[in-house]
Amino acid sequence: MKVQEAWDAGYTGKNVVVTIADDGLEIDHSDLIGNYDQEASTDLNDRDSNPYPRSTPDDFNSHGTRCAGVIAMMTNKSICVWGIAYNSRIGGIRILYGRVTDALEASALSFRSQYVDVYSSSWGPNADGKTVEGPGRLATLALHDSASKGRSEKRSIYVLAAGNGGDFDNCNYDGSQTNIYTVSITSATEKGTKPFYTESCASALATTYSSGDAGERQICSTDEHQKCTKHHTGTSASAPLAAGIIALALEANPDLTWRDVQHIIVRTSKRYNLQDNDIGWTTNAAGYEVSHLYGFGLMDAEHMVRIAKKWITSPDQRICEYQNNRTWVIPGANKIILSQQVDGCVSGDQFSVNYLEHVQIVVSTKLSKRGDLSLVLISPSSTRSVIVSTRELDTSKSGLDKWPFMTTHFWGEKSQGMWSLEIENKGNVSGNLLGWDLVLYGTETQVNSEPVRLGNYSDLYGEYILNNVSSLHYNSVNRISEID
Repeated sequence: MKVQEAWDAGYTGKNVVVTIADDGLEIDHSDLIGNYDQEASTDLNDRDSNPYPRSTPDDFNSHGTRCAGVIAMMTNKSICVWGIAYNSRIGGIRILYGRVTDALEASALSFRSQYVDVYSSSWGPNADGKTVEGPGRLATLALHDSASKGRSEKRSIYVLAAGNGGDFDNCNYDGSQTNIYTVSITSATEKGTKPFYTESCASALATTYSSGDAGERQICSTDEHQKCTKHHTGTSASAPLAAGIIALALEANPDLTWRDVQHIIVRTSKRYNLQDNDIGWTTNAAGYEVSHLYGFGLMDAEHMVRIAKKWITSPDQRICEYQNNRTWVIPGANKIILSQQVDGCVSGDQFSVNYLEHVQIVVSTKLSKRGDLSLVLISPSSTRSVIVSTRELDTSKSGLDKWPFMTTHFWGEKSQGMWSLEIENKGNVSGNLLGWDLVLYGTETQVNSEPVRLGNYSDLYGEYILNNVSSLHYNSVNRISEID
């Protein structure tokens, strides 16, 4: 991932603050103590300032310490290895010892948002192939607030692990992953193949290396009790690897916003040796190679810091929404194809979206088995994105209530023209589509390597969330750690 080359260019994460929201942080670990930042740390479980993990006989609460080490292990007298951003400041937010409520999650997402640059979280809903869950109202509003006003108006950056549900799950059923503010990171093995735990997901932005099958190397990091582990695994390791690389980019340019960071990741991530034998790699109409397993590919630290160094703030974000509120029958063992003509929402006004970033499909359904649903979105440029495929274990009859699926695969394409939504019912019993919205995010003018500064930031997505969050089918009370 060319981290050594980024170091050689002079970037080590200096003056960048990253905090790990997890099960705690061993703050006196010899490889972390010099970079530990109390100002970026708290214990939301015991309600004090010390995020130290609760000791257990099986060291179950080592997850946060492992994630922190990947980012910020020191070089001086290291007993393990060097972190990706070994001169960054590292904090810990202890949140996972007990039930994660909406209020608790909101507190974590907004903790010291004017001070913390990057939040890294390697946990989420149960990756059991049948859960549909996301942040509650308070957490959603906290995420919006920090991503629009944090870091002294430079805006907070959130990095998430895409999930370890493998072929049985899809991270588009995690409402944190389908939020445009978050950077969803997935994994590849050292050989560039799909790990058994990787979820195919259109909302994942990029990939870092992590563990694979038996015999393949895993990730080295700090461990509880002043130890080093060679066995940090899954997307739990991938997210902090990405957070560390982002810290290098923020040292190169501290003024990067969350959208700037995402644009830079899209531009610099590459296919390299990543092998997608499922759906395969696709080149979209903007020229980006993209995969449902790996997003835009393997992150490239050297390229990111060089692009970040000369980056000028992206043009204002625009939002354009098309609502379809009627009901359609989805026959059993069949599919329907719906179309939506898009004109860019009237060129020249605040809702004009000519060049795409994120695209959401907000869907309501009624099916005898929710997991029988399959959705494919096709852009006017004929790029196909599998929004979600069937989930065998999801036997729920509750359907979906305005659930926001998301894809990044149309990034940089033009929005205008005919969009198509293929809806397939793999079950034998007919169901209903109770409505769908096409929500387009992007810019009026093209974002290039040296974009022109176009005035103040416009938080239209925040307005959309504030107007719609009460109706989104979110529930956070069962969110648990994805510890390997």
